[in-house]
Amino acid sequence: MAEPDEEWSSNANEAIQISFVLPGADSPKTLSTFHPQFTYSIFGDEERIFGYQGLNIKLRFAVHDLYPHVSVSSDAKFETVGDTKATDVLAILKEHLPSYAFQKSSSFKTRIQEGASAGTFTPPGKLIESYTSRGRNFEIWCAELTDPPVRLLLERMQIFISFFIEGGTPLDLDDQEWTLARWRVFFVYEKLASPPSPTTSAYSLVGYSTSYRFLTYQPSLSSPKPQPTHPSAKSEPFTFPPPPLPISSLPSRARISQFLILPPHQSHSHGTHLYAAMIHIFLADPACTEITVEDPNEAFDDLRDYCDHARLLANGTLAQIKLRTNLDPKATAKRIGVRVPSAKLLDKPLLRSLRLKNKLAPRQFDRLVELHLLSQIPAHNRQAGTARLTQRAKATDEGDRAYYYWRLLVKQRIYKKNKDVLMQLDRAERIDKVEEALGEQGGDYERLLRAMEGKGEGNGEVGVRQERAKRKVVDEDEDTDEDEDVEDDREAKRMRTDEG
Repeated sequence: MAEPDEEWSSNANEAIQISFVLPGADSPKTLSTFHPQFTYSIFGDEERIFGYQGLNIKLRFAVHDLYPHVSVSSDAKFETVGDTKATDVLAILKEHLPSYAFQKSSSFKTRIQEGASAGTFTPPGKLIESYTSRGRNFEIWCAELTDPPVRLLLERMQIFISFFIEGGTPLDLDDQEWTLARWRVFFVYEKLASPPSPTTSAYSLVGYSTSYRFLTYQPSLSSPKPQPTHPSAKSEPFTFPPPPLPISSLPSRARISQFLILPPHQSHSHGTHLYAAMIHIFLADPACTEITVEDPNEAFDDLRDYCDHARLLANGTLAQIKLRTNLDPKATAKRIGVRVPSAKLLDKPLLRSLRLKNKLAPRQFDRLVELHLLSQIPAHNRQAGTARLTQRAKATDEGDRAYYYWRLLVKQRIYKKNKDVLMQLDRAERIDKVEEALGEQGGDYERLLRAMEGKGEGNGEVGVRQERAKRKVVDEDEDTDEDEDVEDDREAKRMRTDEG
């Protein structure tokens, strides 16, 4: 016989059913239905809801403006015994959805079926890209969070952050105007050429992303010297100070914060199109100095690596990056006191200029350089591992020398990033840890290269990692400059094999 807790406990992820609806013949028609991936931030770490049998929580949204409705039903509800009672599902959801989401079903049905605004709806902001995928038309729009229609739309979709972005935090839409002005929102919509009825919107939401402007300090090259004053000097006429500069005109880093393609549209290259459109906007913005990402998950790491690599390949950046293999072997002799001659292996001034031109964070650019250099080494040299490297820099095969130097560069980067932790180990263990991290990093690069070769640059998205060794080397936050915005909370250091 099942325990009472098990008998009356429901899996929150399975109980919640999310639907996108549009007008039907007699009642709202469901366009797509799916379940949340996470509910721990709403219903607790166990993602369980107590007090019901056959629990069904329906969250319905209008496909265009995400007007919401919630309904809760069950086959049986636990009768309160002392302090033990059923979870108040509606009370919990009221903390995550606007109040009008809890109106009567008849009111929601009327709005969907008869709402005149749907037929004239267009996404807020400015259209920045249109594209076709699988014979269907899509658009990407960019808007500022200071725009009331944007805040209204985000208010309705904030719950998706908890449902699909692990560790995601909803935005404070009631924040001060100057803070809201730092946020940009990018929407992906499918657009129908001919809606079936006047009350049906041509638009249905596919996904969205947000970005935040982190202001950066840009010291001037020269400062005017103060002019001496004299009691008899003629005073200048009073003038009002200039108006404050808009946030958008100040030097800043663009940080991609939330990024979500809804489940029915995943694996259709919409993430690639959205990311590329955002990067295009950031590159064209003279106030943007660098593009960063806030705590990306592994799937987004893949997407980012794929898109950035394709872009640098297309614009000729990677073609300029070469690994020099004709060094004097003494420069990398394996003895104490000999450092990796990275300045001789790579053109450091060129790398810096290319990174700044592409507005990439140092960590991401280093990763792309390592990935590119590895791809230039013949596969048979890479696949042989260290078996062919017994001669190290004295190897007669140029591919062997290139692979030897590439390994030195990656080891050096791993060691520098994790020096504080590694120095706590004895020398033998330190060498083993770096070698282990190098192997895992190289394996991850090989996986990416295989995926890119299989799909071809620019034709799709790199798939999510199915199996990947846990990251074991300490990494620092993406933005390491001392002039980082004070609101940029740095992550605690942790063991990871790459800097992604």
